[in-house]
Amino acid sequence: MKESPKPMATSSSSSSSFSSIPPSSPSSSPATTTTPPRQNNLLEPPSSKKKKNKSNVFRVLRTVFRSFPIFTTSSIACKIPVINPGLGVADPHHNTSRVTGTLFGYRKGRVSLSIQETPKCLPSLVVELAMQTTTFQKELSMGMVRIALETEKQPNNNNNKTEKNTNILDEPLWTMYCKGDKTGYGVRREANDEDLSVMELLRPVSMGAGVLPGNSELEGPDGEMAYMRAYFERVVGSKDSETFYMLSPEGNNGPELSFFFVRV
Repeated sequence: MKESPKPMATSSSSSSSFSSIPPSSPSSSPATTTTPPRQNNLLEPPSSKKKKNKSNVFRVLRTVFRSFPIFTTSSIACKIPVINPGLGVADPHHNTSRVTGTLFGYRKGRVSLSIQETPKCLPSLVVELAMQTTTFQKELSMGMVRIALETEKQPNNNNNKTEKNTNILDEPLWTMYCKGDKTGYGVRREANDEDLSVMELLRPVSMGAGVLPGNSELEGPDGEMAYMRAYFERVVGSKDSETFYMLSPEGNNGPELSFFFVRV
């Protein structure tokens, strides 16, 4: 793991940052509480070519084991659970790849999810989730968090082929569920200047969690932005479903976090 910028956290705010992933290594950091100006040409555009995913043996075995049912010694006849293809578990025959996922947000605002091919690339997806940052931190501290983002299919119309050509991640709006409870709507947006500033500041970070300097003009002098970055396994089930599984660092018994994008 590469060394990363030192999170701008104080003793009073360190407990509120995403603590499920080990904090990133210290390095140089801005001295003020104002978001630093963007530096041009730091982030690279994502690859335009579709690469064939060559999963290693470990990744294939992990996805196979995920699909196994849980058997108990007390039951003689074990039933295999029926898995919904849209919300199902990773299938080794599906297209899989590893991407970088970043969750970030002000403590008094909503948390956002950014997906990048690598930490050096421009975000290919930015979604503002229907959850406050502090609420998401509490959910994450409890262990397993599964977030489903559902959008509806448009009625079949032979004259309208827009939906067939629309990627599930290009949908503008999703209904969001956390642990089965509806929380509101997730909204896709183009990466704004503040999003890009965060990604550029975290460019040297592959995995980590902490607090970044906030925008003092909007959030006040004590405004801080919590972040968590990790690798995610992206599984493309079909044109109507994609899933992102967070990959915990080796030896870290952190929480399980999954995002399910489904068109129903």
